[in-house]
Amino acid sequence: MSRTAILTPNGALAAGPMAAILANHAIPGCEIAERSGRSHTRLLPTPGGPRRITVTIRADDVELIADTDDDDEFAHLTRTTRRWLDLDTDTAAVERAFDADPLLGPLVRRRPGLRAVGYPDAFEAAVMTVLGQQVSVAAGGTFGGRLAAAYGEPSPCGLTLFPTPRFVADAQHEELRAAVGVTRTRAATVQNVARAVVDGLTLDPEADHPRLRRELLAIPGIGPWSADYLAVRVLRDPDAFTPGDLVARRAMGNPSIRDAETLSQAWRPYRAYALFHLWTAATYDGP
Repeated sequence: MSRTAILTPNGALAAGPMAAILANHAIPGCEIAERSGRSHTRLLPTPGGPRRITVTIRADDVELIADTDDDDEFAHLTRTTRRWLDLDTDTAAVERAFDADPLLGPLVRRRPGLRAVGYPDAFEAAVMTVLGQQVSVAAGGTFGGRLAAAYGEPSPCGLTLFPTPRFVADAQHEELRAAVGVTRTRAATVQNVARAVVDGLTLDPEADHPRLRRELLAIPGIGPWSADYLAVRVLRDPDAFTPGDLVARRAMGNPSIRDAETLSQAWRPYRAYALFHLWTAATYDGP
């Protein structure tokens, strides 16, 4: 049995870019993206176990269909989806803050309601961030799909549940490297992240962000870009920024990392939203 809800955003909704980021970052086997219909299907965790959900990004709202008949599970899935898609942020306040900026002003006027889409699962996000280092988004997705195929859990609905930290941490290193098709160094970083989570690292948006950043940077293979990216997309820090991001810097006119950090100070306290506008301007042609 399935349940349906219409999720109304706080303010406008830039539907095209939201659907595009979900589709572009979909993990083969774990997620199904229907680009033409702007729908996205995947498993989400609940206290009673994973449940299949489908979100359809519409002009003014998001339709959520969830495979559950339990009221508490459905409420949990609704809350998770709203956080994942950043539907509760007052994007009008962001747009007012950027309106006079010579770079961002035209971008926010072109795409009002652009939201800082995150990830619904922190460990999945951390692993996909590692797998996406210095490769294309498509290549990172391919690596993630291979990892899921090798170590994930197939579900009766035909989707695969992303591997747990324990499975990844305990995998034989060379076996994992060969299954995913990455370098030994990259495979080691994936396992280092998994072991850190098993040992108690929690990427919780409510936690102390500076402390979490230090803990992330202490993991071998995790550098500033990865820590900054996770602050944006997992910790949901509205003022986080990735000055080392090549796509964002290209949209800024190719400043150095130091200069990108300096330029971003004008966009506080919404630098994460500035980042999403820069990414979208550089990679998305639609409205």
